[in-house]
Amino acid sequence: MELQQMRYVVAVAETNSFTRAAERCLVVQSALSHQIARLERELGARLFERTSRRVRLTPAGAAFLPAARQCLDAAERAAAEVAAAIGEIRGRLAVGLIPTVAAVDLPGALRDFRRQYPQVRIDLRVGASDDLIEQVRDGAVDVAFLGLPTTARPQSVAVHELARDRLVAVVAPDHPLAAETLVDLHRLSSEVFVDLPAGTAGRIQSDQAFAAAGLDRDVAFEVTSADYIARLVGPGLAVAMLPAAYAPQLTGVVTIEVTDAPARVEYVIWSRAGRTPAATAFLAVLGIPAHTGD
Repeated sequence: MELQQMRYVVAVAETNSFTRAAERCLVVQSALSHQIARLERELGARLFERTSRRVRLTPAGAAFLPAARQCLDAAERAAAEVAAAIGEIRGRLAVGLIPTVAAVDLPGALRDFRRQYPQVRIDLRVGASDDLIEQVRDGAVDVAFLGLPTTARPQSVAVHELARDRLVAVVAPDHPLAAETLVDLHRLSSEVFVDLPAGTAGRIQSDQAFAAAGLDRDVAFEVTSADYIARLVGPGLAVAMLPAAYAPQLTGVVTIEVTDAPARVEYVIWSRAGRTPAATAFLAVLGIPAHTGD
């Protein structure tokens, strides 16, 4: 069993196509198909079901895939550790973030990191805080930037607090509240809201605040993007609550301070099992000392 064969299996599984997998791996399709067939013979099981329309994993393939990914990650990390031992930083840096991260200038940090370490491949993933915590635990993401209610803290990962922030109300420019400088949750509770999906960290902080005040609210629109929240607020379809540090990035809306607003904490996290050389270098670019993370 060879690492290249595992790399081909992962590529087919992620693209659901032998053709696209071959393009990703920079090989001809016949060579990729031959190597996967050879691996299937060695394992004594088919890894993929091939139809005229699509390719999908068999139960055996689904069982093989996580171990294949772990082997590839381990080999990549081993090569990166050897390079670091001779003073070179290379390999992969997988960074995860929520759309509303505002405590750091992440594009600027990634730019500076790339200039210093051009041999590192940067992968960027945007997602929800809870999903990113799990991906860091599993080793799929090296460093992630989160926003959580003050009542929560990431578990089973190394944690560094970046900043604390309060939410502000976001309304359309012609909304009756747009001329106000302050508003409270009681007044907002009569409005129609757009928010993130129920159960996500970005939504929980607002839900908890209204519940603690004994108030109900109508969340008529659920979206996964903070940018799309603003696109629904602007035409007056709904109001929203977003982090104060993030809100200035929005256009076509008005923000209002909320007297009893919920707060959130932004964190950067990484694996407790140890940081890759690339992750350590990236955190250094951000000015986060190596001894932090408890």
